[in-house]
Amino acid sequence: MSIPQVSSKLPQVGTTIFTVIGDLAARHPSINLSQGAPSFPCDPELIRVTHEAMLAGENQYAPMTGLPALREQLAAKIAASYGHHYDAGDEITITASASEALFCAITALVHPGDEVIMFEPAFDSYRPMIQLQGATPVVIALKAPDFAIPWDEVAARITPRTRMIVLNTPHNPTGTVWQAGDQERLARLVRGTDILILSDEVYEHVVFDGALHQSVIRYPELVERSVAVFSFGKTFHVTGWRVGYCVAPRPLMEEIRKVHQFAMFAADTPMQYGFAHLLQQPAHYQGLAAFYQRKRDLLASALADSRLTLLPSAGSFFMLASYERVSDEPDSLFVQRLIRDHGVATIPVSAFYHDGTDQRVIRLSFSKDDDTLLAGAERLCAV
Repeated sequence: MSIPQVSSKLPQVGTTIFTVIGDLAARHPSINLSQGAPSFPCDPELIRVTHEAMLAGENQYAPMTGLPALREQLAAKIAASYGHHYDAGDEITITASASEALFCAITALVHPGDEVIMFEPAFDSYRPMIQLQGATPVVIALKAPDFAIPWDEVAARITPRTRMIVLNTPHNPTGTVWQAGDQERLARLVRGTDILILSDEVYEHVVFDGALHQSVIRYPELVERSVAVFSFGKTFHVTGWRVGYCVAPRPLMEEIRKVHQFAMFAADTPMQYGFAHLLQQPAHYQGLAAFYQRKRDLLASALADSRLTLLPSAGSFFMLASYERVSDEPDSLFVQRLIRDHGVATIPVSAFYHDGTDQRVIRLSFSKDDDTLLAGAERLCAV
């Protein structure tokens, strides 16, 4: 029997460094500072309410757009946080992860032949999602140490085929955040065009040092052309539950929902009850910035005597570290040696560039319990 030949839609996609790191860490017991998944438990109240919903029989399909109670809570939260009111019925959709929201938005709004501007280093899903639509990713590289947006280059790369700009703040993997001036510059660039904005804001509540999260939702000139994507998993320490949501003006959301209803139809029902309950108390998310800032500072302090050079982290679960004082080997090899020889797992930042740009920088996650952070730092100090 012969297997029919297939033509790959993603011929450049193979085994990622994330899989390599995971396999290596499984073979060599390691302290995991690689993945942006918390190693501490979520709020017991979330488990209790979700379990009660299960026991009460809320185990069948939720409405395609999400539980009305949850969407109403989100509309109130967004209005209080960012000053813009979304209609809970028509402009908010609950999705099976933030990644599904990104996929549905790109699939619905980007067409073959379009160009989509994105910035690297980047979350590794953006580029293949764009390519699957027959569109062209227009990649603008951000450079260490500040990874600032080169706005003059962005302006130069906009063409009549530019359909969308994808942004991410707070940023994975660099930990940088957009400033008000960035959003204002973006608004000027897209003024008078049909360019859409896809804003990945899954770390919206993890912005440090008293700064405000600069959501596109704060800016009336941007909100009218933007899809913003968020994550319950990142906010409530349950990344494995895979529930997120997106918000957009009604005409955009109508198209996104057409894809969502056939890609997934509905997100997990009992979990939506749990999230709706927790959202009634803003303290459940308003303390996240201080919570993670303490962890950032703990890890940075513990690494103060290492030979790593830490880059500033202004938000997210991550900080970057240059190892130029340690080795000149490629970052993909350096992180594998860290696992084999020192028992600590990190991520090479070259994995976030489609062309493997290597600046001898690794990503560390501080979304871990304190003992794990201190133990990982002790091993890194020995490098």
